[in-house]
Amino acid sequence: MNIFVCAKQVPDTNEIKIDPETNTLIRKGVPSILNTYDAFALEQALRIKDNDPENVKITVISMGPPQAESMLRDTLAVGADKAYLVTDRKFGGSDTLATSYIISEAIKEVAKREGDYDMIFCGLQAIDGDTAQVGPEIAEHLDLPQVTYAYTTELNDEGIKVLKEVEGGALNIQAKLPALITFTKYGDEELRYPKIKNKMKAKKATIEQITFEELKENIDETAIGLKGSPTRVKKSYTPEHKKSGEIYNDEDASVSVDKLINALSDEKLI
Repeated sequence: MNIFVCAKQVPDTNEIKIDPETNTLIRKGVPSILNTYDAFALEQALRIKDNDPENVKITVISMGPPQAESMLRDTLAVGADKAYLVTDRKFGGSDTLATSYIISEAIKEVAKREGDYDMIFCGLQAIDGDTAQVGPEIAEHLDLPQVTYAYTTELNDEGIKVLKEVEGGALNIQAKLPALITFTKYGDEELRYPKIKNKMKAKKATIEQITFEELKENIDETAIGLKGSPTRVKKSYTPEHKKSGEIYNDEDASVSVDKLINALSDEKLI
């Protein structure tokens, strides 16, 4: 069984700042990490492998600059079997539509080398964009059934059963394979820590690259990069935080509650 996991290297959002003059992100000196939601997806793939280590192979695919290799080595260190980096200057500036198109074509190329995929796991969204569009768009490009907002998965004779987050609870969804699934956080689950020997092995592993050259026979060059991206980021800015409010601190708590209810009612908030 082949599981492809899509992963992205992102800046640690806890360290990001906005340049007040240019309204752009200050990335210099900001550490890069494996996207949090992609880590949840990888952990779910690893749990499937834990149950059948001889017959489950995990291949991680990432699109990004050459420095994303360090993140891919981290995925190998925790148990992924192979990693591919999709990288080329022609891919630069791609929005979610162009990115999903490039990754879907890269997935086809990886499938030629590693064998057909049974499942594609993605994070719900990237923490540096929060669009939650790339995973579902990959599914559309590849004409795959998809389940989003997944917590956990369980293989069965009919395919895969997915516990999916819905408003106010969770829902079990049965899907046939191959399928694409995007994952969100479930409880306190986190990506496992690597063992020292696996980290050393990952440092020496070969990260194969897929460039435009490998994809050019099947890819539409007008649908990638900036010219293939219908959306643009006009500007980034830090929201202004206004500290204002009214505090009700009467000796009788019921009086404070009444005042609060009246104030909210006056503002037509309740």
